Amino acid sequence: MEMIKRGLAAIFDFLQGIVAVAAVMVMIYLFIMSPQEVSGHSMEPNFHDGDYILTNKIIFKFIEPKRGDIVIFKSPANKDIDYIKRIIGLPGETLMLKEQHYYINDQLLEEPYPYNKPVYGGSFLHENEPIEVPPGMYFVSGDNRPGSSDSREFGPIAKEDFIGQAFLRYWPTSAVGLIPHPAYTF
Repeated sequence: MEMIKRGLAAIFDFLQGIVAVAAVMVMIYLFIMSPQEVSGHSMEPNFHDGDYILTNKIIFKFIEPKRGDIVIFKSPANKDIDYIKRIIGLPGETLMLKEQHYYINDQLLEEPYPYNKPVYGGSFLHENEPIEVPPGMYFVSGDNRPGSSDSREFGPIAKEDFIGQAFLRYWPTSAVGLIPHPAYTF
């Protein structure tokens, strides 16, 4: 009988340990970081369909987002879909698309991406028409400009809508590592 009691106690101890680990994992997932799968081609050549990344969910509670940060946010059109984009324009900046290049406060934003897709009537941003990024909002763009639905179409994104910042790619194994931050000249 004593052996059965010890066996049951060991099983309960084991189950308590599993529950404690699961609770910690859920807390990390909900509040600190979460995995994301890149879906689509809007961030090529830097991220490809099927890449897996980790998103830091608390960073923007301590620091302000910067130009070049890769952010994850809910699609403005469908909150069930997450988007991944790069921050281009910061709050209070004047942004303009001219000859398919971004200008920030009348200064060309030097980027390695070959071209932007043309903007059409009905889009938020129009060629050669400057806009000011409102306070608390960020202008985001996909790296694959011709194949990206981004702030050019739907406008700036509120910081409150950010899920977090992509910081680590863990799949495919050939591309595992921290996600680099581009160096902009201004």
